[in-house]
Amino acid sequence: MKRVTVIGSGFGGLAIAIRLQARGYEVTIIEKNEMVGGHAYQFSESGYTFDMGPSLVTAPEIIERIFNVAGEKSGDYLDFQALDPFYRIYFHDKTYIDYNGDAVKMKEQMAKFNRKDAEKYDEFIENSRKIYEEVIVKGLGAVPFTNLSTMAKFVPKALKIKAFHTAFGLASKYFEDFRHKFMFSFHPLFIGGNPFRVPAIYLMISYLEKSGGVWFTKGGMYSLVTALKNVFEKIGGKIITGTPVEQILTDGNKAIGVKAGGMDYLSDIVVSNADVTHTYGALIKSDKNKKWTAPKFDSIKYSMGTVVIYLGVKKKYPQLLHHTLILSPRYKELIDDIFDNNVLPDDFSMYLHVPTRTDPDMAPEGCESIYVLIPVTNMKANIDWKQMSRPFTNKVINFLEAEFDLVDLRKNIEVERTYTPLDFSLERNSYLGTPWGMEPVLLQTAYFRPHNKSEDFENLYLVGAGTHPGGGIPGVMLSAEATENCIIEDNK
Repeated sequence: MKRVTVIGSGFGGLAIAIRLQARGYEVTIIEKNEMVGGHAYQFSESGYTFDMGPSLVTAPEIIERIFNVAGEKSGDYLDFQALDPFYRIYFHDKTYIDYNGDAVKMKEQMAKFNRKDAEKYDEFIENSRKIYEEVIVKGLGAVPFTNLSTMAKFVPKALKIKAFHTAFGLASKYFEDFRHKFMFSFHPLFIGGNPFRVPAIYLMISYLEKSGGVWFTKGGMYSLVTALKNVFEKIGGKIITGTPVEQILTDGNKAIGVKAGGMDYLSDIVVSNADVTHTYGALIKSDKNKKWTAPKFDSIKYSMGTVVIYLGVKKKYPQLLHHTLILSPRYKELIDDIFDNNVLPDDFSMYLHVPTRTDPDMAPEGCESIYVLIPVTNMKANIDWKQMSRPFTNKVINFLEAEFDLVDLRKNIEVERTYTPLDFSLERNSYLGTPWGMEPVLLQTAYFRPHNKSEDFENLYLVGAGTHPGGGIPGVMLSAEATENCIIEDNK
């Protein structure tokens, strides 16, 4: 029986661990923190519960496959709650659209702003479906792009489905009103992508949500982490927590285990669910590392950072749905400031997650658990987050009170915690404080991302947002399939 060490217990690490354990490998996960979950952490305070990372489920069938390989069903572990609408999107002029998968309702709302756009809705969704078919149904997301021939086979398909346009650019070919251009191209922001340069392949999310819905798991997203952990342990997997991995051990060009907590854990296969830059830049000490070196990482475009503010509030705010987006009037310029100009501007767009709208048990009765995510520049910018955390949080709270009518928000806050890019860097080993790693631009996608199978070291594999196909829960779950396929091929 071959031994496998998985570094990290995010969704990608848990998914690959279950897949390999179910195949008869002896799998051990080693996790830096005291709780499993990676970015999908959770904390509770004074009766309030907060998911600290991912906040929604799409493509539940991809999650179901993880349970099925272990002979389990997700429904025996999780209570999935469908959301309708998926999001409420407030635009620069405070108009809003309740975004969902109902074509009639969507077209009715769009027609208020531009009737021609409403008539184009079905055509746009059909193109989104074609992209979805290639990536999800035909399984390209789970195909490891480890050689150029795989990439070459995909290029004609990508051209046919217009996947090499930018997300915003392709949406603009269908719609005239800015609201609709934004509404059908914002999803890449959820995986750290800039809609003005991320490949349009990510527009498949529009069809993915329309066909499969947007979901929440009762008890918070951490209930999915707990379920995966329980399945893994049920089928014989082992988890070691509170133990940072210090080094990936190598013998020549072979990975032979890890050093963690001062001990050597030898294994036949090592899979890293850690940040890719941390994996190659900090954990590998060998001079055999030729592909992903410091100069290479310096040349890479990295995604944005984020500030996340967690608020436990002893008041209800019904204008907030489960998922609410608030858009700055300066959308394109703000995106440029975040991704390219490395400045912290005075304005911001934000995403609010209010799980108590669906699951009241996540806060005391009559109260709200609110998670506010604000995209910011990553740590390439010269921002002292130790000094800026408090004033930035105050600015956000002032905005929500004054501009968004969350009356008396400040005086009703019972719990408050702020995570900045510095916290993501220190606590999650996220390079430059970005939880998404590399920005998913065209030349950092598929074959051009760090491969699921290491290019330099035998028996070393990657899983998670930093490898193919990319971020988001569906992406990291598919990365586990792609990595499993590599391991199976190498161990025939």
